[in-house]
Amino acid sequence: MAKYYSETIAMRDRIARLKDDLFKKMPEIESARARLITESYRMTEGEPMITRRAKAFLHILQNIPIIIRDEELVVGSTTLAPRGCQTYPEFSYEWLEAEFDTVATRSADPFYISEDAKREIAEADKYWKGKTTSELATSYMSPEAIRAIDHNIFTPGNYFYNGVGHVTVHYDWILAVGFKGIAAKAKKALEEADFGDADYAKRSHFLNAVILSCEAAIIYAERYSDLARKMAEKETDAERKRELLQISENCANVPANGARSFWEACQAFWFVQQLLQIESSGHSISPGRFDQYMYPYYKADLEKGAITREFAQELIDCIWVKLNDLNKCRDAASAEGFAGYSLFQNLIVGGQNAEGLDVTNDLSFMCISASMHVMLPQPSLSIRVWNGSPHDLLIHAATLTRTGVGLPAYYNDEVVIPSLMSRGLTLQDAREYNIIGCVEPQKAGKTEGWHDAAFFNMCRPLELVFSDGMENGELVGIHTGDVAQMTTFEEFYDAYKKQMNYAISLLVNADNAIDVAHAERCPLPFLSGMIEDCIGRGKTVQEGGAIYNFTGPQGFGIANMADSLYVIKKLVFEEKKLTLAQFREALAENYGKGLPASKTAQVVAETVKELRAAGKQVSPEEIAAAVAQLTKPTDKYDKLLEMIEEVPKFGNDIEEVDAFARDVAYTYTRPLETFKNPRGGMFQAGLYPVSANVPLGAQTGATPDGRLAGRPVADGVSPSAGKDVHGPTAAANSVSRLDHYIASNGTLFNQKFHPSALSGRAGLENFVALIRSYFDQKGSHMQFNVVSRETLLDAQKYPEKYKHLVVRVAGYSALFTTLSRSLQDDIINRTEQGL
Repeated sequence: MAKYYSETIAMRDRIARLKDDLFKKMPEIESARARLITESYRMTEGEPMITRRAKAFLHILQNIPIIIRDEELVVGSTTLAPRGCQTYPEFSYEWLEAEFDTVATRSADPFYISEDAKREIAEADKYWKGKTTSELATSYMSPEAIRAIDHNIFTPGNYFYNGVGHVTVHYDWILAVGFKGIAAKAKKALEEADFGDADYAKRSHFLNAVILSCEAAIIYAERYSDLARKMAEKETDAERKRELLQISENCANVPANGARSFWEACQAFWFVQQLLQIESSGHSISPGRFDQYMYPYYKADLEKGAITREFAQELIDCIWVKLNDLNKCRDAASAEGFAGYSLFQNLIVGGQNAEGLDVTNDLSFMCISASMHVMLPQPSLSIRVWNGSPHDLLIHAATLTRTGVGLPAYYNDEVVIPSLMSRGLTLQDAREYNIIGCVEPQKAGKTEGWHDAAFFNMCRPLELVFSDGMENGELVGIHTGDVAQMTTFEEFYDAYKKQMNYAISLLVNADNAIDVAHAERCPLPFLSGMIEDCIGRGKTVQEGGAIYNFTGPQGFGIANMADSLYVIKKLVFEEKKLTLAQFREALAENYGKGLPASKTAQVVAETVKELRAAGKQVSPEEIAAAVAQLTKPTDKYDKLLEMIEEVPKFGNDIEEVDAFARDVAYTYTRPLETFKNPRGGMFQAGLYPVSANVPLGAQTGATPDGRLAGRPVADGVSPSAGKDVHGPTAAANSVSRLDHYIASNGTLFNQKFHPSALSGRAGLENFVALIRSYFDQKGSHMQFNVVSRETLLDAQKYPEKYKHLVVRVAGYSALFTTLSRSLQDDIINRTEQGL
C-alpha cells in the first residue's frame, strides 16, 4: 500500500508539472512548416500533386525542429513552444498576414508571433498566391453562394480556410503492423496493378505517395529515438535516464513496426495523432474508441507483469496532457466560433462491438479517471450508453461530470446505430461507431464524413421572408412576396420553407466547391493510407477512397425558429392581436431596444444606398443622427414583448409546441439529404452550432420569439436560454420529441446544473436516471455544465484566480477564461437546473 501511495503521488506530481508547463505563456505561432513546405513545393514544380504532397511531408518531417519536454513519457511535439502551432499556407494565408499585428490581442484565442516568424511566414506566403485551396474553391462557387456567405446566411469557413480533419483513422492498423505494414500493403497493391489499367497513372502515383508518407513517419520517429538517446547520455538523474532510454527504444520500434507493449502502443498512437495534424491542419482528428484498440496491449502487459495499472494510468494521463499541446490558429472570426483553443479531439469509451455485446473494460474507466486527473479540455471525452452499459461506468462518468469540467458527453446507442444504418452503414459498422469532433457519429477508419462542413443559421431565412429576399439592396434570398399580403400561417410558413430550400442549395454549392478544391490541391496520402479502402481503390479520401462518404453541415437556431413561428401562428393568425406588417416593423426596430452596432451599420448602409440611388445626398450629420435614433431605446413594443413572453415556448414539455419544433427541424434536415457530394456520398444534417450561435447571432436581427438583434441564437437542439422554466426533465422531454434519427450527423443538447444537484450518491443516481430517461425517449446526446452562476461571474471578474476552470461550451469543453466575453455570457445565461 505504501508503494502504491508513493507511486500515485509521484504520478500526480508529474502530471501537474507537465500541465503547468503548457500554460506558462501565450500559445505561439511558429514558421518552420510554412518555410519547409514552400521549399519542397518549389523543388517539385510540374510533378503530380499527390507526389508533391508526399515529398513535402517527407521534407517537413526530416527538417522540422523537434523537442522532448521535461518529464515526458510520450514524445512528439509539433512546435518547440508549448501549445504552439504551425501555419498551412497551402490552404489559405492572407487572413493571417492581415492579422499579424492583432492576433496577440484579439478577444478569442490570441497567439504570440515573433517578428522573425512574421518575416519568414510572409516570405513563404509569396509563393502561394493563386495556389491555395481557398482561392480555387472561391472560383468554383456560384456568385449566389458567395453572396449568401457575405450576408451571413451560412459560413463554410471551417474547410474554406483550413484542412478538413474530422476523421478517425485505423489506429489499430498502426498498433498491429506499423507503417512498414501499411507501406507493404501499398507496395502489394502497386505490384498487382497493370500498366494498362485506365487509372494506372493516378493509382500508381497515389500508392507511391502512401509509401513515401509512411517512410517519412518512420524517419520522424527515428529522429526522436536519436534525440532521446543523446539526452540520456547527458542525464544525471538515474530515473530520468532510464525513462529516456526506454523512450529511445520505443521510438526506434514504433510506429515503424507493431507495438510490443502498452507503452509502445501509447507512443505509436501519439505519433499518428500528431502527424495527422502536421500533414493537414484539420481539427477534430479524433482518437475514437481508444479503450478498444489499446486494450489488448494493456491486458497483455498486465497479465505478464510487465506493467502496473498505476503506471498504465500515468501513461494515459500523459497522453491526455499531450492532446492539449496540439493547437491551431484560426482567423479572428472563426476563432470566435471555435473559442477556447479547441481541436475537438473526441475520444469515446464504452458501447457495443460488431456483434452487439457490451465491451466496457478497465481502460474505459481509466480514460474517465485520466480526465479527472488532468482536468483539461482535451480529449473531448464521450461515453456510449445503451441498456447494456454497466451502471458503475455511468456512475464513474457522472462523478467526472460533477467536477464541472464539462466531460464526458453522453451518446445513445439506441438512436445513433439505426440513424447510421439509415445512411448506408452495415449493422456491424454502425455498432462500432465513434464520435468525431463535437457530436458527429461515424465508423472509424472507413469514413470521410466532412462533418461540421458549414454553419447554417436557420433564423436568417426568416429575416428574408420579412424582407422578401432583400438585404442591403441585394437579392440575397428569393422573392417570396410581401408578408403584409399573406393571409394564412401556411402561406407564411411556406415562404420560410422556400427561403430555406434556396439557402440550403447555396450551402451545398459552396461545400461542394470546397470539396473539389481539396481533392485537386491538397490530397492527403498519409491520412489516406489509414482509411479503408483508399489503397484498394487507389484514391485519396478527398477523391472518394473511403468506404463511406458524407458531407455534414449543421443547422442551429431550432428553438428560436420553433418559438418564433409558433408566436406568429398564435398572435397573428389565431388570436389576431397584430399583423405581419406590424411584426415586421417591430423586428426592424428591434422591439424598440436600440439596434446593436452590427445591425445599425447594416441598416444605415442600406438606407444611405437607397437614398443615393434615388439621387439624394446624405450628410455625415444625418448619418450620425440616424445612428443615434436607431440605438436609442424606447418602450414602444414592451406590450408586444409581454404578449410574446406569454406564448408557450419549446423546452417545457408541451406536446403541441414540441411537435411544432419537430416540424421546424425538418425544414433543414429533409431538404439537405436530397443532395450529393463530389465523392459520391450524400449530405446529412447535424443540429449543433459548436459555439457559432454567439458570433453569428451577433449578425442576426431580432426574431419573433422576442430575441433581440445581435443576441446569441439557441445552441443545438437546446431550448432558448432561460425559456425552459419547468425543470431538466421537462426540457429533456421536449428535446426528445425532435427526430434525432434524421439528424444523423449529430444533435447537441446542453444542460447546466448547480453543483448541489449532483451532490452525494443520490445526486449521481438521479443524474444517471435523467440520462437514462432521456435516452429511453430516443434522445441522441446530452452534455452538461455543473458550475454555479456565481463562480462564472467571479471568473469573469478575476480571471487570474480561475486559469484552470474548464466549462462545456458546445460540443466541446474549454478553459473559461480563454473564451470571448460574449461566449462567457452565453454560458452564464443558460438555464441553471436542479435535480
